Amino acid sequence: MRHRKKNLKLSRSHSQKKALIKSLLRAVVINERITTTTEKAKYLRTDVDRLITLSKKNTLSSRRLAYQRLGDHILVKKLFDDIGPRFVNIQGGYSRVLTLGHRKGDGASMSLFELTKVVVKAEPVKGKAKKEIKKVTKAKENKNSDVGNKKNNDSLISGVKKIFKKDKGNLK
Repeated sequence: MRHRKKNLKLSRSHSQKKALIKSLLRAVVINERITTTTEKAKYLRTDVDRLITLSKKNTLSSRRLAYQRLGDHILVKKLFDDIGPRFVNIQGGYSRVLTLGHRKGDGASMSLFELTKVVVKAEPVKGKAKKEIKKVTKAKENKNSDVGNKKNNDSLISGVKKIFKKDKGNLK
């Protein structure tokens, strides 16, 4: 009989489902936001809320219980030191599930699973913007030191000489 067994099977055996949920929990602790199917996200919501409730207690026994679920000491440390303190004054509602649409391949409904209080991280700068930032920081450093201005002038002159040397080689 299946009395009092309401949870989803997610079309997997017990061991496969356990491994899937463990990997999703680890991904949520690492990234604080993941994209997955709606069914997996709804199933995951209760487990994440339980982990965050454990992290609010911050006792040895709660750390051991979290380690049983996550299987990594570094993730447990992040959960208890970074994520848990954000939700100390809140009772429940630690995560949200936002629907995104359907996956192109098989039409499965996709969702964005995220924690409600996310710390905004600075995105890495790429390409031309990175070069411009370097130029600005170098210019600030050069203004602060007189020696830096002399070196900058010398490098400018040598750079101009190299350009003209290259042009002479192309003309021949």
